[in-house]
Amino acid sequence: MAARKTTAKSNVSAKDLLQHYKDMLLIRRFEEKAGQLYGMGLIGGFCHLYIGQEAVVVGLEAAAEEGDKRITSYRDHGHMLACGMDPNGVMAELTGRIDGYSKGKGGSMHMFSKEKHFYGGHGIVAAQVPLGAGLAFADKYQDNGRVTFTYFGDGAANQGQVYETFNMAAIWDLPCIFVIENNQYAMGTSQDRSTSTPDLHTRGEAFGIPGEIVDGMDVMAVKEAGERAVKHCRSGKGPYILEIKTYRYRGHSMSDPAKYRTREEVQKMRDERDPIEQVRDVLLTGKHASEDDLKAIDKEIKKVVNASAEFAKDSPLPDVSELWTDIYAEAEV
Repeated sequence: MAARKTTAKSNVSAKDLLQHYKDMLLIRRFEEKAGQLYGMGLIGGFCHLYIGQEAVVVGLEAAAEEGDKRITSYRDHGHMLACGMDPNGVMAELTGRIDGYSKGKGGSMHMFSKEKHFYGGHGIVAAQVPLGAGLAFADKYQDNGRVTFTYFGDGAANQGQVYETFNMAAIWDLPCIFVIENNQYAMGTSQDRSTSTPDLHTRGEAFGIPGEIVDGMDVMAVKEAGERAVKHCRSGKGPYILEIKTYRYRGHSMSDPAKYRTREEVQKMRDERDPIEQVRDVLLTGKHASEDDLKAIDKEIKKVVNASAEFAKDSPLPDVSELWTDIYAEAEV
């Protein structure tokens, strides 16, 4: 195995490091379990796993405050867990059960939680970007000091509605952080084949929106960049762009064999740049935790994830009458 390069973070407490480790590991173990349930036929339809990208959402949630909003695309399970949504409710929704966050009617790609200010989960590429600006507009109108994290991928960065949104967000000085989760492959095409520029964060320059590129495999680098972006937005200076370079280990979805890249490329990233292992190494080398401590954490998290799977299996399927709830118009009799 290649040597993994780690950097001690002197300005980060051991308590924070340990919490980031736990948060990322919960997402990793949850997604691994979701992949198993998909293989067993208990999760149907599309299922997009977040394995490899955990540092992005954990780092940004560490920079957020109560009341801040978040909206994302269909690769959304990690975002739900990071903002505090219950693993039981998330897994129940993945399996289409009544105790899921959308009563089993949304599945993997369409979950919401008003309590946690999580506004989806959107299946149409880049559809969430103008919606995120709308959430930020509401905060601006109410003058409540909140910001909105609007996540989208490198593939969505080529959609026209993104730039219409940039323009409006800049004109109105909206407190919106546009987060480009650049996992480098979009649906299955590498960025260098699909995009004219290697630096997606510069796409906002035409609208006067500042941005920066961030190492998305380093949770503390993400947190620090998130804090800068949040400060910019809360101070009334308008939107900000974070291009976070990350990497997904699995295919675009569970049905994608990912033949557009080599196994060696993926393994090299796992060996040298894994976001969870980087924090693990810092915890161990800094003597903030022992091997036994980390094994105990992993065991406890696996227990939580296994319990969520059992909860989902025991939850009933929604009754057919649920077809007529949570809709805009009553059915005609």
